[in-house]
This record gives sequence, structure tokens and C-alpha cells, in this order.
Amino acid sequence: MSLRHTDVTPGAAKLEPCGQPDHPDCGIRDVLDRVGDKWSVLVIVELANGPRRFRQLQRAIDGISQRMLTLTVRRLERDGLVLRTVYPTVPAQVDYRLTETGASLTHLVKALADWSLAHRAAIAQARQAYDGDHPDNEIR
Repeated sequence: MSLRHTDVTPGAAKLEPCGQPDHPDCGIRDVLDRVGDKWSVLVIVELANGPRRFRQLQRAIDGISQRMLTLTVRRLERDGLVLRTVYPTVPAQVDYRLTETGASLTHLVKALADWSLAHRAAIAQARQAYDGDHPDNEIR
């Protein structure tokens, strides 16, 4: 055990383990696989501001490819977080919006973003210290 490691973190919330033999699977992995990936979070953030067309989403989310955006909105739609509406026009117009369930995620995503901003300097400092102690580490 390192000098920085402790068995119990003061102030940390106690979480029940999922997937343990004596604990029923609470399904958290399945949900986190969806809402925990960066593209889904960024799509949810963008759709929190209202309905968007595909190209609007693509322009707003820096670095996302057309294929990745297509896969992401399909997965979010499958999970009931995004509603896809096709309008009978030529060419067909499609927009995406958060469902009620998807909208209920926005306060959690905002809390995570706020936490990230509040702890950005501490995380950068911890990374710098870690990298200094482990110069050959390839985690970066």
C-alpha cells in the first residue's frame, strides 16, 4: 500500500457493491456504459438546450464523426433517453430531443461538470505529482 493510499476515504459516500455473489446486480454497469461515455454525455449536454438536428449536433460537438454521432444517438434512442422525430418533408428532416428520462439526467450531468470545474486544478496537480513519481508510466 502506498503512502497516498488509505482504506477509507473520509467523507466518501458508502456505496453498495454491484455484481457481488451475495448482492443482486443492480444494473449500474449497463447504465454507466451508456451515460458514462464522453459522446453520450456531450449529446445530452447539447440536447439539454432544446431539440437539435443531426448537423447541428455534429457542429456543436467538437471532434465527433458522423458515424459516432449516428451510433450515439441510436443508442440513446434505444435506451429511451432521446426521441428521434422524422418530419415528412423532401428531403426528410429529423430532429433529436431528450425524453423525460433523458431530461432527468441533465441535473446529474451538470453536477458532474460543476465538480469537474471545481476540482480541475487539484486533478491536474495530482497528475503532475503522479507523473513525476512514475516517469515511465504510459497512462497518459
